[in-house]
Amino acid sequence: MNLTKEQFASMVDHTNLHADATRADFERLCREAVQYGFKSVAINSYPVSMCRKFLEGTPVLTGAALSFPLGQTSIDMKVAEAKDAIANGAQEFDYVENVGRVREHDYAYIEEEMSRMVEVARNAGITCKVILETCYLTDQEIVEVCKVARRVKPDFVKTSTGFGTAGAKVEHVRLMKQTVGDEVQVKAAGGIRDAKTAIAMVEAGATRIGCSAGIKIYNELAAMEQAKDLA
Repeated sequence: MNLTKEQFASMVDHTNLHADATRADFERLCREAVQYGFKSVAINSYPVSMCRKFLEGTPVLTGAALSFPLGQTSIDMKVAEAKDAIANGAQEFDYVENVGRVREHDYAYIEEEMSRMVEVARNAGITCKVILETCYLTDQEIVEVCKVARRVKPDFVKTSTGFGTAGAKVEHVRLMKQTVGDEVQVKAAGGIRDAKTAIAMVEAGATRIGCSAGIKIYNELAAMEQAKDLA
């Protein structure tokens, strides 16, 4: 497919989720997101208010990663963290589902968790993304979670945190999209470091890309466009 650098930028959640990130790192992240026209910055919940101020007056959204990266907190704690992030200015949030409960095939728990997080997002008028952490799941488990999502209707199902044993895989993105259909969008994240991989994820059905290599990929796409123009 012909993915332009502008189309790519409009899908990017520009990411810094490192434990040692400083105020200067977050300021740079926000400045880069504005410069390149990225969709959002993806950060942990602590720097949300800081980044919202850095991005004031720009179209770039401030997104919070919740129960990150393990997902091993109670539903009540996830709800509380979501409300706190929203109070601090979050315009989107990505939360990690309880992967252990998926592996136990306790999909009633996953549906309750997802329903309550989606309710928080809907009440605030913001976007909710559910991180499956697909590297730990079988294809059938991925399908079952996506069936829950098709009923509950978060805005996105998302492949990965980037902190698991593997990141996004094209076959998982395709499977997720086939299962949720047009009811829910798919975000690919984790290990997306070049234009070829980004294009493959979009071709498989992803409409949002989470990565820290967005500038590198943007420049690769720009070079590909230039080469095409010169051909």
